[in-house]
Amino acid sequence: MQIGVPREIFANETRVAATPKTVEQLLKMGFSVAVEHNAGVKASFDDAAYEAAGATVVSTDEVWQSDLIFKVNAPQVNPETGVNEFELIKDGASLVSFIWPAQNPELLEKLSAKNINVMAMDSVPRISRAQALDALSSMANIAGYRAVVEAAHEFGRFFTGQITAAGKVPPAKVLVAGAGVAGLAAIGAAGSLGAIVRAFDVRPEVKEQVESMGAEFLEVDYKEDTSTGDGYAKEMSDEFNKAAERLYAEQAKDVDIIITTALIPGRPAPKLITKEMVDSMKAGSVIVDLAAANGGNCAYTEADKVITTANGVKIIGYTDMVSRLPTQSSQLYATNLVNLVKLLCKEKDGNIDINFDDEVLRGLTVIKAGEVTWPAPPIKVSAAPKKEAAPKVAIAPKVEKPTSPAKKYGILAAAAIAFGWVANNAPAEFLSHFTVFVLACVVGYYVVWNVTHALHTPLMSVTNAISGIIIVGALLQIGQGHSGVSVLAFIAILIASINIFGGFTVTKRMLEMFRKDK
Repeated sequence: MQIGVPREIFANETRVAATPKTVEQLLKMGFSVAVEHNAGVKASFDDAAYEAAGATVVSTDEVWQSDLIFKVNAPQVNPETGVNEFELIKDGASLVSFIWPAQNPELLEKLSAKNINVMAMDSVPRISRAQALDALSSMANIAGYRAVVEAAHEFGRFFTGQITAAGKVPPAKVLVAGAGVAGLAAIGAAGSLGAIVRAFDVRPEVKEQVESMGAEFLEVDYKEDTSTGDGYAKEMSDEFNKAAERLYAEQAKDVDIIITTALIPGRPAPKLITKEMVDSMKAGSVIVDLAAANGGNCAYTEADKVITTANGVKIIGYTDMVSRLPTQSSQLYATNLVNLVKLLCKEKDGNIDINFDDEVLRGLTVIKAGEVTWPAPPIKVSAAPKKEAAPKVAIAPKVEKPTSPAKKYGILAAAAIAFGWVANNAPAEFLSHFTVFVLACVVGYYVVWNVTHALHTPLMSVTNAISGIIIVGALLQIGQGHSGVSVLAFIAILIASINIFGGFTVTKRMLEMFRKDK
């Protein structure tokens, strides 16, 4: 079965649906891969790189004759030829791309006229098992990061605060509206630049995530159930929206940068930032509207434009944030597609099976054999039940029985007698070594006993040196000729060796936790 990767013709699109790295993965699953000439040039992947990975570089007509088509954007009319891309798909083929069926019912109707299968990467269910192919989250992560980069470009000063000989520079204050994937990425990027970051979301359950990234989570003075069961935020009541509006109005006067990410599936973007709020902002402030393609969260937003208001506030309405990082976004999207193929081709024999018993495949398949199957039956997202406060039960402190004086003094007397016997009968050299050994045991016990539990793993790494000393001593004794000494020396070598090998294994695993993948 051949996978075809056409060149994207959408305006300002720089992504490609396969990279040389993912081509190699697809070949291992039994597929052949055909890439259209110059399909990856804008993402810094030339034809030679694809050929080196094992793909075949073909013409436009040839790539559309593939059995499985990988695209980024939905088929559209080619401005150069005037031909709609979906007309080039052969009967029985399968198309995988962003489709947006709710916003494009006419496209869905045209695609259903052909005997093909269509899988929409924007319809992947929001469940844990589907995270590996959740292209929306992959792209939102990049968009959130890029939003901060664009804001920093337009902003007139540092994000971080500084104290210099020339004066004090206050840190920038950033407000992120919406703490989804894009919002969290923006929080992380802005925080890493040293800004004071605040965030608001209608879902109170994201508060912990926001605060874990070092940002302040803002809350409104109105409580409302926000659960939807599908992982998305829902449209709120008028009372809640009024409370949120008061919050935004208050914050707009104080912050320097606002990044909005609020979207409602299948609906226009909600208006969060009114003109009055923008007019109250300080000159030089910046608003980045990641919902510009859906109408925008800001009243001033114009798609694909940067406008400056009368009071000097810049509103960025770029709709191609993801395409401004083409290499990274192409790699992530292509990896999402590879993970989809792993579900479609479990036998790794180069053939796909769109099994509707799999809720993930059922959710993203919008057309099967020319029949519209969208929308899919809803999948209830499992959520952990709210923990009820357990009744506090007073626990009586455990009273330890004190050791009887007779027993304690008896142990001390026995130890003293044993030590005296050893002192009278053992050589002076042994007595010296034995005294050091006893003192080492006492000191070592109290030192190790007081070590924090979190440091036990690195402590195992240090004990390798001690175990090495034990092995050296045992090796010197194993050849003394006395069978008892040799047996004890062998046991010492065995136990110390186990400790050394285990210590190195634990150390290796510990260090890998701090090592970035190449």
